[in-house]
Amino acid sequence: MTHLSVNLNAVAQLRNRRDLPWPSVTGIARVVLDAGASGITIHPRPDERHIRRTDVYELEALLRADYPRAEYNIEGYPSPEFLTLVEQVAPDQVTFVPDDPTQNTSDHGWDIAGDRAILEPAMARMKAAGIRISLFIDEDPEAPALARAMGADRVELYTGPYGGSYSTPEGDEHLRLLAVTAGAAHAVGLVVNAGHDLTLENLPVFMRVMPDIAEVSIGHGITADALLMGFAEAVRQYRLVLG
Repeated sequence: MTHLSVNLNAVAQLRNRRDLPWPSVTGIARVVLDAGASGITIHPRPDERHIRRTDVYELEALLRADYPRAEYNIEGYPSPEFLTLVEQVAPDQVTFVPDDPTQNTSDHGWDIAGDRAILEPAMARMKAAGIRISLFIDEDPEAPALARAMGADRVELYTGPYGGSYSTPEGDEHLRLLAVTAGAAHAVGLVVNAGHDLTLENLPVFMRVMPDIAEVSIGHGITADALLMGFAEAVRQYRLVLG
């Protein structure tokens, strides 16, 4: 079964609209984990427009105390401040994404060769801390070998272009390229994750084409579904799709 990691950024962003403690990020984490999610993903940005530093520590305490088998995945750009935060919390996985601080959301993968000077020292720090490393990549069959050579344990396929053009010829081509990239990653010994704009509508086709995905990280789509059906039922529906 492909594991489901629920991204809680949207929950935190809703909370931050008001000076109130709800919706509770840790409270929703409990709901989704009790419903069967395998883990929690967060992406703390420097401006704290959704996940705050306090959330990072509170989620770590919750998971370690009450959900020791749940995976904690922290995404972010490998700035010195981000790396220090990750070292303090020691999640199961860190996913490096090439986000500019002003970006609304992740919208491309790493140029691994071109960004070597950024990635190599950051990855060395995470290796020293014993934290599994995943690199966010585009649908590029040459990227996995570069990621492997640099020391990555996993790659996360950026599925935004597929999600945005699903059920069109363009979407079919994006899916084909994602499958080729996943095959290239498996060929060099990398575990493959995926995420961005995956929904209950487009995820079934994605999984039929690529059943060997280890983990999907889903936030916006599952939060939108949760507005209609509740988070627990949304998690159950996504888990059914994931097998």
